[in-house]
Amino acid sequence: MNDIAIPQPLGRPRKRPRRLAGDKAYSSHSIREWLHAHRISGVIPRKSNERKGSHPFDQQSYRRRSVIEQCVGWLKECRRIGTRFEKLAISFMAMFKLAMIRRYLRLAFSDRA
Repeated sequence: MNDIAIPQPLGRPRKRPRRLAGDKAYSSHSIREWLHAHRISGVIPRKSNERKGSHPFDQQSYRRRSVIEQCVGWLKECRRIGTRFEKLAISFMAMFKLAMIRRYLRLAFSDRA
């Protein structure tokens, strides 16, 4: 989280996101405290054995997280990316870009589109 740079229309990039979405595995007191200390609103559902929080859960923002989950699933279809065959960062990034181009072309030229 400390190395993130979110570009802004004006000025320097933001170092922290405004919201952070996670699944129930990230629903712990220490994570929620860290998010609160850094003024990041957490979009994390509560576990069934936890008390209700003071902040309402934003289901609309949580649903948008499925786009990221689907992208990770698509990338894991490429075995070379999922198992990290490439040890150098530059080679891994090249394979990542090729996988994204392949996915885009598959979507752009499919019969379902």
